[in-house]
Amino acid sequence: MLDFTIHPPRSTLTKAPTARISASPPPIESNHRLPGPERSSHQMATTMHAAEVLSWGSAPQYTSVPLPAPPSDPSLVQLKVLAAGLHRVVRSRASGQHYASGTLPHHVGIDGVGRAPDGHEVYFATIAADGGSYRDTVTVPHEDTAPLPAGADPIRIAALVNPGLSSWMALRCRCENLPEGFRVLIMGVTSASGRLAVQVARTLGAGRVVGVARDVHAMEALSLDEMVQLKGAGETDWKRIGAVDVVLDYVYGPPTVEFLKTLTRGRKVQYVHIGSLAGELDIMLPGAVLRSTDLTIRGSGQGSFGGREMRREVRGLVEAIGKFGEEKIRVCELKDVEKVWGESGERVVFVP
Repeated sequence: MLDFTIHPPRSTLTKAPTARISASPPPIESNHRLPGPERSSHQMATTMHAAEVLSWGSAPQYTSVPLPAPPSDPSLVQLKVLAAGLHRVVRSRASGQHYASGTLPHHVGIDGVGRAPDGHEVYFATIAADGGSYRDTVTVPHEDTAPLPAGADPIRIAALVNPGLSSWMALRCRCENLPEGFRVLIMGVTSASGRLAVQVARTLGAGRVVGVARDVHAMEALSLDEMVQLKGAGETDWKRIGAVDVVLDYVYGPPTVEFLKTLTRGRKVQYVHIGSLAGELDIMLPGAVLRSTDLTIRGSGQGSFGGREMRREVRGLVEAIGKFGEEKIRVCELKDVEKVWGESGERVVFVP
């Protein structure tokens, strides 16, 4: 699983449990601010704070770990972490059940926003470095960073890049020759990544966006051109979808088969499998569907595109996030990670 220029003014954080952050958020009075540049001291610190999983199945613990020395390798950069998101894949890796969980102690987090020694703020990914991002300082390859546009909000970038990447990479790297004003169907549109997929599709030129999900009320809050409620076997009104050029599927399983059986001849459809929210890892698709329609089937995830493509597209997504609409983001201090870990329902970003 994975999950991709207007420059909104930086928001000021509060200690409230939730903060509504938009492309142009109003200033908020607060005494809690992102870390400033490092100050020199005659006594250098030897440890830093981090969140680590010490036993599989338990929540991360806020602990002290050795502070890494500044890298001597010029291809690496050491960053002061400003914000790191709690994404679905972060939880999965920390559970010990993900193929990339690694060994204990598990270093939590895969990306974030940090400040470089020269003062510039960058988005960074730690998957290659395997050092986690829930810590005061990270050391990552320069090539795994992307500069933030002037005035970009670190909280917003930390929250949205990972879940936005799933649809961004699907449309940018797993589809070909989409027509101008293409029509897209998003199955599982009310999921964390599905909601962002609506904005990603609009940003990349979609002229019509159709959403499929069980929760009609949640769909009404999205800027969809058509909504289709997902129901039990044989009960979903697939005809309401109309003609589409591309399908982004976060659901998979029986609903996917039902929909593909409704495709009509004469229109090219590009289907991209992204997730399996239905809990089904396999489908049985009749060969007649493939023979009777102009259907292309692909998947989007690590392995379906290269690292060079990913790094290039991350930069594009970081720039594009400034155009996205309002997103509710909860800002929490890293020291509270064990308490917040078991909660759900909100986008969460941790700050030092």
